[in-house]
Amino acid sequence: MVTGSEAPPSFRLAYVPGVTPSKWVRIWNERLPDVPLVLVPVSAAEAYDVLRRGDADAGFVRLPVDGTDLSAIPLYTETTVVVVPKDHIVAAVEQVSGEDLADDIVLHPLDDPLDWERMPGRPALERPAVTADAVELVAAGIGVVIVPQSLARLHHRKDLTYRTVTDAPESRVALAWPEERTTDMVEDFIGIVRGRTVNSTRGRSQTPPAAQRKDRGAAKSAGSASRKSDAGGARRKPAPGRTGGKGGGGAKNSRGGGTGGPKGGAKRGRPRRGS
Repeated sequence: MVTGSEAPPSFRLAYVPGVTPSKWVRIWNERLPDVPLVLVPVSAAEAYDVLRRGDADAGFVRLPVDGTDLSAIPLYTETTVVVVPKDHIVAAVEQVSGEDLADDIVLHPLDDPLDWERMPGRPALERPAVTADAVELVAAGIGVVIVPQSLARLHHRKDLTYRTVTDAPESRVALAWPEERTTDMVEDFIGIVRGRTVNSTRGRSQTPPAAQRKDRGAAKSAGSASRKSDAGGARRKPAPGRTGGKGGGGAKNSRGGGTGGPKGGAKRGRPRRGS
C-alpha cells in the first residue's frame, strides 16, 4: 500500500570537467521551479555510459559523440592553451605555436579530450591518468600540458599560467541525450540552451490546446450574443418617419373634411319660405 505521495519529477543533467552549467541551471529554475534540476558530475570517459544507462537525462559532453544512439547539439568551441610555470619562457608572450614547444616535455593525460594527429614537443615516459595529475606534474617542473581553456581554469594554481596555442586541435562542447528518450523535459532544456524564449512557438505550448479551444468557443458565443442583441434592438426601434406618415395621412383627411368642400358636405341652396 502506498502511504506517501510520489516523488516529484526531476531533470538529471550530467556534465564533464571544465563545463560550467550554472547559466542554464538558473534559467531552468526560473522557468520550471517545480521540477528540480539535479547536476551529475562525470568524467569525460564515463559521460556516454551514464547517458545510456539512464543515470542522467542529458549531459554536456565533448565531441565527437560516441555511437549513433545519442543525439547531440554542438554548443561552442573552446580555445586550446598550454599550461606552464609562471617563470617559463612561454609566459612572456600571448600565444605560441606547436613549434615553440619543440624542446619541452608535453604531457599527454589519458583523459585528454583533444584529437591529436601529432603531439608537439617531446613525449613523457608515462602518461598521467587524468588532467589534474598532469597539472600537478607541471607545477613540479616536469613538462607542460596542452588542454582546453576551461580545464586550465578548473585546475588553476597560483604558480602556473597558460597561453593560447594557435595550431592545436580544439575541443567542442555539446548537449547530448539518448535519442530514444527525447522527453518533454529534454525538449525544455534544449530550448534553454538554444536561447529560446519562454513563449517561443518551437517550445512546448504554455496553454493546453483544450483550454485554447474553450477560450475561443466562449469568445465566439459572446460575439454571437452581442450581435443578436444589437439586431433585436434595431427591430424594436421604429423606422424614422414611418409613424409620422400614417398620422400625416390622417391629418390630411381630417383637414379635407373640415374645409367644407362640395364633397362630403350638405348642398347649399336658397332658403325656403314658410307658407
